[in-house]
Amino acid sequence: MTLHLAGQIVARPNLHRPLRSFRGIMRGMSERRTRVYDRDHVRDFFAARAADWDRRFPDDGPAFAAAVAVMGLRPGDRVLDAGCGTGRALPALREAVGPTGVVLGVDLTEAMLREAVRSGRDRDGALLLADAAAPPLRAASLDAVFAAGLVAHLPAPGRDLAALGRAVRPGGVLALFHPVGRAALAARQGRELTANDLRALPNLRPLLAAAGWRLTAYVDEPSRFLALAVREAVPEGPDALY
Repeated sequence: MTLHLAGQIVARPNLHRPLRSFRGIMRGMSERRTRVYDRDHVRDFFAARAADWDRRFPDDGPAFAAAVAVMGLRPGDRVLDAGCGTGRALPALREAVGPTGVVLGVDLTEAMLREAVRSGRDRDGALLLADAAAPPLRAASLDAVFAAGLVAHLPAPGRDLAALGRAVRPGGVLALFHPVGRAALAARQGRELTANDLRALPNLRPLLAAAGWRLTAYVDEPSRFLALAVREAVPEGPDALY
């Protein structure tokens, strides 16, 4: 079976049932925002690495599960994995929300989603080929968002975190995660860790606050990075910050 979304197609066996459960929170396609950054560059970067992604990082599973475990998800919750890649968080998210919950994985790169299907993780949630920073979802339709490694790939982090927040009910949870800490990631990428790093606490806290999120927990250690935030009620229209 295939999923058609705004003219794009994701091959996805056994999609019908999870898609039915999520249909109520899909926004009309006419409401989708136009993205202006170079999505082709993002897609090309991850498409070239998709087939080997899980083999490059085979030991990350427990870290993903541990991050999901502290989000406070409950049976029946609706949760988005924003920038889900090969779907490594989907099994833990499904276990947390149970069979009555809704799990959706969104990613911009079709090759990554195909790897999620190949690994069988599509059994744990519906997969959509879409921009994680502008998911086609109704306002306040989610209880939580899990985002692994997403912030560094957002073209306008403040605006995009606010856009994600509009799909989350007040009191809902955001988890920004990476299976290694900032210093370890910088070393892996061969760059210097500077004070301008977006995920540094002095930078991330005000960024989240301006986007309508209140930071509640922050961990940056060699084995993981995890920031948890709660969605605040924010004004819409001309008084909104983003």
